[in-house]
Amino acid sequence: MRPLGVFASIDAGLGVRLDVAHELGVPTVHLHSPHRASRTEANAAAFRGRLEELGIKISVVFAGFDGESYADIPTTQRTVGLFPPATRAERLAELKEIADFARRLSTEATSYIGGPAPVGLHVGFVPHDADSEGFAQIVAATQAICDHCAPHGQAVHLETGQEPAGVLLEFLAACDRQNLGVNFDPANMILYGCGEPLPALEQLGGHVRSVHCKDAKWSDRPGETWGEETPLGQGDVDFKAFLDVLDKIGYQGPLTIEREIPQEPDRQKAEIGSALELLRSLG
Repeated sequence: MRPLGVFASIDAGLGVRLDVAHELGVPTVHLHSPHRASRTEANAAAFRGRLEELGIKISVVFAGFDGESYADIPTTQRTVGLFPPATRAERLAELKEIADFARRLSTEATSYIGGPAPVGLHVGFVPHDADSEGFAQIVAATQAICDHCAPHGQAVHLETGQEPAGVLLEFLAACDRQNLGVNFDPANMILYGCGEPLPALEQLGGHVRSVHCKDAKWSDRPGETWGEETPLGQGDVDFKAFLDVLDKIGYQGPLTIEREIPQEPDRQKAEIGSALELLRSLG
């Protein structure tokens, strides 16, 4: 059985609190990076102590940026990640700071891999035309964060969903960085209308370094309007088949549950608990 995890947060993001992760009995978390003012050495030391106390290890630290909005697909395209030109330089600088903070959080006792925790992000909508200027610009930005992380043995994970698997493969090849991988989220493929998740998982294969276990139902207009996120096992992702494909591609890392309803903490905790039971039952 692969280790289980949840998406957690300190003071930013949509994840559960660390005490909730502890109550749920999971050994790993994907951690949403805290607000910039909280990313100090003193806070890193305090947080490392808290992780050790709870016996929880970080598998990925995820970046988020002010001004991002997932209100609808066009708004997401305009505002998320490193793609928007107006915010790219500022966000790239902050992403490097987040990667540095992730390294400060990482010790043998607090990092799942024992070394610097990877930094993950939604890079934004990758243009489908590899010959376009926008494609080249986002490749350069991604190479820059990879090159910042590489000397420290730190990886970068790009979350799936905003482009079909074939476009992402082309993008990974163009970036040509050994420390660049994929965080595969099957629900995002459905929510964004970018392709069936299981064939996409097979196609991406050995590039998959981490996963989110999240479920969703297809929109009646895929790619134009959002699909609907659901509790695990109630959407269109076949999680038994999902785990079988993970076996096929050789993935043995944590299965990290992401359930984005922080405004309803009791329901969020209950649904994550049910998701953990489902994954345990599937082996």
